[in-house]
Amino acid sequence: MPTPPFLTRARVPVPGLVRTVVTRVPARVPPASVGRLRAAVTALFVLDGAVFGSWASRVPDVAARVGAGHSALGVALLCLSLGALVCMRLTGSLCARFGAGPVSAAAAVAVSASAVLPGLVFSVPGLCVALLVFGAATGMVNVAANAVGVQVEARVGRPVLSGLHAGFSFGGLGGALVGGAASSFLGVTPHLVLVAAAGLFVSAWALPPLLGAGRGGVEPHRQEHVDRGGRRPTAVLVVLGAIAGCTAFGEGALTDWGALLLREQLAAPATLAAAGYAAFALAMALGRMFGGRMLVAWGERRLLVGGTLLAAVGTLMAITTSSLLIALAGFVVVGAGLANVFPLAIARAGLLGGAPGIALATTVGYTGLLGGPPVIGLLADQAGLPVALASVAGCAVVAAFLVLTVSGARVRMPRPRTLLDRAVATVGDRLQPVVSGFGHGAGVYVRDLQVLWPENSGR
Repeated sequence: MPTPPFLTRARVPVPGLVRTVVTRVPARVPPASVGRLRAAVTALFVLDGAVFGSWASRVPDVAARVGAGHSALGVALLCLSLGALVCMRLTGSLCARFGAGPVSAAAAVAVSASAVLPGLVFSVPGLCVALLVFGAATGMVNVAANAVGVQVEARVGRPVLSGLHAGFSFGGLGGALVGGAASSFLGVTPHLVLVAAAGLFVSAWALPPLLGAGRGGVEPHRQEHVDRGGRRPTAVLVVLGAIAGCTAFGEGALTDWGALLLREQLAAPATLAAAGYAAFALAMALGRMFGGRMLVAWGERRLLVGGTLLAAVGTLMAITTSSLLIALAGFVVVGAGLANVFPLAIARAGLLGGAPGIALATTVGYTGLLGGPPVIGLLADQAGLPVALASVAGCAVVAAFLVLTVSGARVRMPRPRTLLDRAVATVGDRLQPVVSGFGHGAGVYVRDLQVLWPENSGR
């Protein structure tokens, strides 16, 4: 007879929070070492990114194969989004019952095997069904991998989710580069078959530590969070999710439509068209790697607002130019600007609302990621692809405004006078060292710019 499971109770220190975790650990299954578990979940993020990047690089070929126009392709991509959203809702329950480790192992196998489905169809309805299944597997692996990442964070005692998401970006970069190279000499079906085979190989390697994780460690669904005031700031959590969703909208749009933009508008060959997403993914990955240093140097609000506005500028560069190099540079600027917005918004939601806050903000955020591509498709059929992708810049500006409304645990509409005061103070701080060499009078003038806008006058 197997040894009955036992209960363990742990207090997990989180800045500003106290979480009590009750975890059921099967005594007969030894927990995986933290090193092996971290390597396995890193491989899972890289695998997810590589599979998705491979699919993104072949979207134009798949669309041409099934004869899908912008609207039809948008509907097919909507099926991918619906499958992901539905499965995200179910994956939380599966993790609660079977543990995040086993569910993530099953998700790795599912996303690898389903990657081949879009390459096996020859009609738009068939593509819709294939993407519905592929999207369900993608949603499953996203939720399960983040749940295991939370376990790893609790065991190592420091944040690692940002680095894991960088692994997703590097995986997407590798998948896009290989897909772009393969598009010149390899058909869609053989390419995606090879992607599925490689994914199953990586899944087999990561399977033992993920299964060993079982129900051990800290699982998000077992955490009971109590904030300092005994309340969860729902409005702020929704706004943070909207910030993440607005920026994720741009990520999803460029993932599925970026290569098509370069092909249709700039007549780029297949290899260079795929390089657009690769440049975007590389910039995002590098931005996440150095996100911690930028956060310390500039602060959270400046990094968020600056990043979103930078992404808007990059989008306009890509859709208004007739130069392929400038368009590729625009993709890089968008990736650098969006790199840290989603992780920082979700991290802030965790500090304010604990695990339930993360769940709420992440659900809203992934809606933007998955809903962006089909919306772009519907807009492109009516107004053209460049005009449709201009919505990415619009959403980035909206995200910058929403950042300014978040004040602690509350949402406040920023007053125009307050925004002007901040802008003048910021410009003055930046200009004073520059103009000091022009003489004492110029330095004093710039230093005293704030006198023109006294703080008390706007109250």
